[in-house]
Amino acid sequence: MNGACKRVWALAAALSCGSCAAPLMKLPPGPGTTSVDASEALREATNACRDISTITAEISVNGSVGGRSLRARLHAGLTAPSSARLEAVAPFGQPVFILVTRNDETTLLLPRDRRVLEHGRAAEVLDAVAGVPIDATDLRLALTGCPAQARAQDAKQLDEDWRIMPDGDGSLYLHRDARTAPWRLVAAEHRPAGAPAWRAEYRDFQQGPPAAGLPKSVRLTSLDGKRFDLRLGLSQVELNPSLGADAFAVQIPPGTRPIDYEELRQSGPLASPSGGK
Repeated sequence: MNGACKRVWALAAALSCGSCAAPLMKLPPGPGTTSVDASEALREATNACRDISTITAEISVNGSVGGRSLRARLHAGLTAPSSARLEAVAPFGQPVFILVTRNDETTLLLPRDRRVLEHGRAAEVLDAVAGVPIDATDLRLALTGCPAQARAQDAKQLDEDWRIMPDGDGSLYLHRDARTAPWRLVAAEHRPAGAPAWRAEYRDFQQGPPAAGLPKSVRLTSLDGKRFDLRLGLSQVELNPSLGADAFAVQIPPGTRPIDYEELRQSGPLASPSGGK
């Protein structure tokens, strides 16, 4: 195993059995009947996130990737349409990694080991590093619980307090706890062509400013139950701060050597004991 990658995962991950994850949210089965109030429900469910173009937050990450547990703390900044900066914070010293992406041009820097992957694609880099094949746009929408292509006109009513509607490559599930309670987006399933299906689940919604109505807890999990299952806790959330272009750039120190996808995959949580796929 590459020494740089060993240290990345020694700092970012606590390796143990990942088989004790909580069960997924139980979603009601379809097909349901035509919904006449889906547009109103969607408006209410997305009221808190519709006007968000930029978000910064601290994110605690707990869960498993490839059957091995992962724990990390991230500083994140994301802005529409497709820019992101993620820093994996170490207990002391330099970050474990710095990932920046803009218009899907992605750089991953490992400052402690002076290794760098340049000119990558966000989904491929995040897949190699953390097992989650989503890009900056998907990550921003997943963290805020804001769908991009919801089709309320095709929504179905599953029962009095559940609505399901198509959204791009998957489906959204809206729920309310009672007739007088607000509608919330509680789950979104994604089934991209040629890639693993995955789900985002939302819980613990903020009750007051500055992020009222946004989820404090987000779960990202592959539907096969094997690739990844991560629980994200959001804190120190700031909405629509000004983030300049320099926030999505990274300085490469002299003497930094390249690292490629294969090295990251072989040495990351998805690696087999022999270092192969």
